[in-house]
Amino acid sequence: MEVNVTYDNFKKVVLESDKPVLVDFWATWCGPCQMLGPVLAEVAKEKEGSLVVAKVNVDEEMVLAGQFGVESIPLVLLFNNGEYKSKFVGYRTKADVDAFLDESLS
Repeated sequence: MEVNVTYDNFKKVVLESDKPVLVDFWATWCGPCQMLGPVLAEVAKEKEGSLVVAKVNVDEEMVLAGQFGVESIPLVLLFNNGEYKSKFVGYRTKADVDAFLDESLS
């Protein structure tokens, strides 16, 4: 499941989730973000019920981007039980994202 996240719903969607949450900081003008989007959508569909993919548009949510020190996008943060676990920056293949999740959640 993919969810658009804003400053107002970040706590509920990400920090209070009972599932791991991948938070994708992205922008419409970012080429690598546009390439990563379909990969994360596929991951979200495959792992529906066990993982949430949250999308944060950095142009619309500058406060959140600042709060997490976003300097390069796409930036993907992984939260589990409300705690930050790990991150990656830049485009990744689906196999890379799956490996990142397996490693980070084991």
